[in-house]
Amino acid sequence: MKTRFILYRRKLGGMFYVQDTKTGKQESLGTKDRAEATALLNARNEAARQPQLNLLIAKAYLAGTDSGVSTRTWQNAFDAIIANKRGSTKERWERGSRQDAFDMIRKLVIIETQADHLLACMKAGTVSTNILLRELHNYCLAMNWLSWPIIQRKFWPKIIYQPKRAITAEEHQLIIGRERNVELRALYELCWHLGGSQTDMAHLAAENIDWSERVIAYARKKTGTPAFIHFGPAVETVLRSLPTRGLLLPKIALWMEKHRAKEFKRRCVGLGILGVSLHSYRYAWAERAKQCGYPERFAQEALGHNSKAVHRAYARKAQVRLPSLESYENQNVAGRIVPLLPPLQPPGSNGHKISATALNHN
Repeated sequence: MKTRFILYRRKLGGMFYVQDTKTGKQESLGTKDRAEATALLNARNEAARQPQLNLLIAKAYLAGTDSGVSTRTWQNAFDAIIANKRGSTKERWERGSRQDAFDMIRKLVIIETQADHLLACMKAGTVSTNILLRELHNYCLAMNWLSWPIIQRKFWPKIIYQPKRAITAEEHQLIIGRERNVELRALYELCWHLGGSQTDMAHLAAENIDWSERVIAYARKKTGTPAFIHFGPAVETVLRSLPTRGLLLPKIALWMEKHRAKEFKRRCVGLGILGVSLHSYRYAWAERAKQCGYPERFAQEALGHNSKAVHRAYARKAQVRLPSLESYENQNVAGRIVPLLPPLQPPGSNGHKISATALNHN
């Protein structure tokens, strides 16, 4: 049998190289010692002649530290990662793991998987297939179920999301004009004016409102980060129409995220509004903030994407309150800046302080 690799030495520098007779690719062996170069050459030719035997040998060695290495499949990896998830994240993984594209690797032993297997799986799937498979691959690396990456990070197919857009003021008015459910209409209004996620807005309680300071304070469900947002007259009108104790939207708060999203989509389809979701309210809030000159640091804080400076401020227990976006939009004087409100006063002072209940309310 013809050997796959041949050895040669360059005159300049005296370094030994190998050449692949099949592809013509040349590669340095990193040594000037002929004995070392010959040993490396023989190892490469041996590996090329007996790839299956090499895999079995590798399994035998790995089995000494991991008894499941020869039988663990990608479905086992899915089961392990799902078991460590909670709430909506767990549901997302359970739903994602059932994708037809994953049938191509589901029963495949992890240690026997080649890059072509993963690439074919991603080609047959969607954007979410790419995202989930990346996370699953990294999880296997972290658990030492893979000794090295099957695909190096820079060679993974690029994730290309479908275009997303903000909901317009006209579309928002059409939706709330058609919506007959009082709580749903209030939810859409709060999302429009406060830019909060549907979950955070649906779980707001009367205890989160400080009427004297005109501030809504709550802890974000996703990150646990506290948010303090000053509200304007439009939000006040909505809040006055809601319960004064407990959850502001008691029925909607019991719904799952997917049910609120489905109801919103049904309303949009009925009105001929396409390409938007409840998350589009956050895009709309950010775009409106930019258009009317709302300071970027305020927008980052309101949407939960805090800068390092804000993180450090919270670490020092500084409490930042944001002026309402509505007050910026209604300004008549160009260039006028609404100043950041003073910090909330600590306990024992004469000022008003948001109670711990407002921050810790779920």
